[in-house]
Amino acid sequence: MKFNKPHNLKDIASLINAKYIGSDDFQVLGMNEIHVVEPGDIVFVDHPKYYDKALESAATIVLINKEVDCPKGKVLLISDDPFRDFNKLSQHFRPFQFSNVSISSSAIVGEGTVIQPNCFIGNNVVIGKNCIIHSNVSIYDNTIIGDNVIIHAGTILGADAFYYKKRPEGFDQLISCGRVVVENNVGIGALCTIDKGVTGDTTIGEGTKIDNQVHVGHDTVIGKKCLIAAQTGIAGCVIVEDEVTLWGQVGTTSGITIGSKAVVMGQTGVTKSIDGGKTYFGTPIEESREKLKQLANIKKIPQILEKLKENDK
Repeated sequence: MKFNKPHNLKDIASLINAKYIGSDDFQVLGMNEIHVVEPGDIVFVDHPKYYDKALESAATIVLINKEVDCPKGKVLLISDDPFRDFNKLSQHFRPFQFSNVSISSSAIVGEGTVIQPNCFIGNNVVIGKNCIIHSNVSIYDNTIIGDNVIIHAGTILGADAFYYKKRPEGFDQLISCGRVVVENNVGIGALCTIDKGVTGDTTIGEGTKIDNQVHVGHDTVIGKKCLIAAQTGIAGCVIVEDEVTLWGQVGTTSGITIGSKAVVMGQTGVTKSIDGGKTYFGTPIEESREKLKQLANIKKIPQILEKLKENDK
C-alpha cells in the first residue's frame, strides 16, 4: 500500500510511539508485506528467524522488536510489538469506511455495465465498461475491475486475509488494507470468494475464467487465460502463471508458484512449487504419468503376493 503523500520517519514513529534509528526526515512512501516490498516501504518482523530476510529485503524501513545493526540505506522502527503497530499504521492510513448505501457515491461504474439487484459496491470501487454483476455480489472497498467482466451471483470480492498471530488470549488478526484487482475479460462464477491483499493486491489476470465456489487467498496473483474449476482453493501469496488449468477441488499451500501452462488434475494437493508445461496429479503432487504408474503398480501387489506364496510351496 502506498500512502497518499510521502511521510518522514519521525512522524511515522510518533504514530506508533516507537523509537527509531535513522534521520528524522527519512522518506516513508508506504507499507507492505515482505514478498512485495519496494524501496520506501515499511516491512514488519517480530521473530529472530526472519530478521535477516526483512533486513535484506527491498524495504528501507524495518519495523522490528529488537535493536540490531542497521544496514546501509535503511532505517529501523523499534517496537515491543511490530504486529500490533503494523495494524495501527494500517488503521491510520486506510481506516474502515462505513457505507449505508448499495452503491457507494465514490464508486465509478463504466458505460454499459449492468448491476443486478441486491449487490453491494463499496467505497472507491472502480468497475469498467460492459460488465455484468449478477445479484447478491459484494464488492468491498478499493476493488478494481476491468472491462467485459462477468461476476455471477453470491460472489464476494475483497474479504479480509486469513492471517492471524496467536496470543495467550486468542488469535489477533492482521488488518487487511490491500485490494482485489480483476483485469479485463475475466469470468467469475457463483459463490466465489477472492480475498484482498494484506497491503498489496490480489490479482486475477486478463481472460482468466473461474468456476463456481472457488476461493482465492490474499495477495495471490493469477495470470492471464487460466482456467480454474469448481471448489478449488488457492492459498495466500501464490503465483499462478499464465494459461494454467486447475481442475475441480485442487488445493494449494501458500507461497508457491505454479508454472505457465501447467495442468493440475482434480483433487490434487499442490504442496510445493511446480514447473510449467506439465500435467500433475495426487497428494503429495507428482507428474501425472508417474503417479498413475504408481497406482497401477499398487493394484498389482495382491497378484505379486499370490505368486510369492505359490513359489514358497
